This record gives sequence, structure tokens and C-alpha cells, in this order.
Amino acid sequence: QVQLVESGGGLVQAGGSLRLSCAVSGRTFSMYAMGWFRQAPGKEREFVAAISGSGGNTAYADSVKGRFTISRDNAKSTVFLQMNSLKPEDTAVYYCAATRLRYGLGPAEYDYWGQGTQVTVSS
Repeated sequence: QVQLVESGGGLVQAGGSLRLSCAVSGRTFSMYAMGWFRQAPGKEREFVAAISGSGGNTAYADSVKGRFTISRDNAKSTVFLQMNSLKPEDTAVYYCAATRLRYGLGPAEYDYWGQGTQVTVSS
């Protein structure tokens, strides 16, 4: 069983930065591609970013490209999401997820999920 625990969310002013972390336990971390998703109230869960098991391939939603960076430390079994130039529309619960696929862009492609961490960006 794979367990994921996110941390690093909080309240920040527009233009500020946050760094989310997701600690993974239970299996060989490098076997899994990792993704970040977010869900705002009344909206569907949406893709934010993904990274392959080796870290050599990444993908981003257009809405965050150039502002967010996904990375991973396989020695520490942790994936990160550095969020810069935050906007009020980035406000959501952010989830990390793991997949045995090379990597995935949709929630249905992911096998394991964390509990989520709230990010609130004030204007």
C-alpha cells in the first residue's frame, strides 16, 4: 500500500509563493510517476503538474506554466510543487497522486492519493 501525505499549504497574498511537499511511503518511490491536482469549491478536480519516475519528464497545465515547478527527490521519497506568482484563482485544495504509468495527465490515471492541503490566495 502506498501512502501520500501533503504539507505546505496555507494563506498567501497574491504574487506570493508557497512550496508544497508530498511524502510517499510504502513502495519504491522511483517506480511511480507523480502528479499534483487541485480542486476548488464547486469545480472538478483538475490537473496541475506531473513528473516521471526518474524526474526527467514533466508536464504542466497551461494555467500554471511558467509559475509552478514540479520536482522530486527520490532519495527522500518526496515530490514538491513550487508555486510562484500566485493568483486568487489558484485557491484550491491541492492533492498529490501516484501512478504506475509512465506518467498521467488525468485523475483516472492515478492509483493513490493524498488527503489534500488547502492553498488560499488573497487578493
